[in-house]
Amino acid sequence: MLLSDFHPKPALVRKTTPVNQPKFPVIDAHNHLAEPFGGGWDKRPLPVLLDRLDEAGVRTYVDLDGGWGEDVLNRHLDHFKAPAPERFQVFGGVDWSAWPAQGDRFGEWAAQRLRIQAARGAQGLKVWKPFGLSVKDQHGSLAAVDDPRLDPIWQTAAELRLPVMIHVADPVAFFDPLDGRNEHYETLVNHPDWRFPAPPFPPFIKILEDLASLIARHPATIFIAAHVGCYAENLGWVGRLLDRCPNAFVDIAARINELGRQPYTARRFFLQYADRILFGLDLGPDVDSYRIHYRFLESDDEYFNYSAGKTPDLGCWSIYGLFLPDEVLEKVYYLNAQRILLFPS
Repeated sequence: MLLSDFHPKPALVRKTTPVNQPKFPVIDAHNHLAEPFGGGWDKRPLPVLLDRLDEAGVRTYVDLDGGWGEDVLNRHLDHFKAPAPERFQVFGGVDWSAWPAQGDRFGEWAAQRLRIQAARGAQGLKVWKPFGLSVKDQHGSLAAVDDPRLDPIWQTAAELRLPVMIHVADPVAFFDPLDGRNEHYETLVNHPDWRFPAPPFPPFIKILEDLASLIARHPATIFIAAHVGCYAENLGWVGRLLDRCPNAFVDIAARINELGRQPYTARRFFLQYADRILFGLDLGPDVDSYRIHYRFLESDDEYFNYSAGKTPDLGCWSIYGLFLPDEVLEKVYYLNAQRILLFPS
């Protein structure tokens, strides 16, 4: 039998706790609305989307797709934010392709574009993972995440009180050799473009150390380190970052697969850093996926699928619920995002 045909059915007898609505209203601080990640809702009727968010218990939805370009930002502001201002926030981005033409002025130029985006209505800055992996300066050299030439961007974000959602690295195994020891072997065979071997890419830990350096050097800037600080496999490292940098926050977007296989450590992490963790889905406005996340956070269910009925695609394992107390759930679901994304009380 081929490994691809092996889909064992667990014989374990375990309980199932449906959680159709979260205990508290949700602010989804990390998600998308355009293709390829968000389902193309920028071309679909807004009332249908609002009904779906109501069904899932999502009060406010942060759309990160404005970061693809200012024309996209304007279109998303007009389509989502303008008709439903309390339900959406749209983040802007950095046009890295302009660096060669702007040269040494690029940091200042990008900071000025951020001011323009904010004036138009952007409420945050999204930095995508090409930064640190493939973004190059005017000399063709790879730019480090903590490159001081980019300081004007982060300083301007602080001045404008815009949080910076930053994603600089994928799971550790995506940087490891593609061999029989790689826990994401099947995923990487199916998605070879998800691999970032060093060389030519920087080592994973170098990117993460540069991220920590950047956050520490700009204490007035709010950074949301996406996907549990881009290092959900090592919550000790993430905790030390949060201890060192009061301006650092993390979201859980697309990482309950990692958190749920270490339920004791993850629960301690949530209890200790309850004020620093944001809810996020990163799977588009999918009701079934929201409910899996609510089950993970609220129940003590054991050994269940994290992929809403589909074959798991980010690790061939099952997860365990964290059974978080209400005071932690309330912070993770909306109070923390409300505080740093400048929502009114």
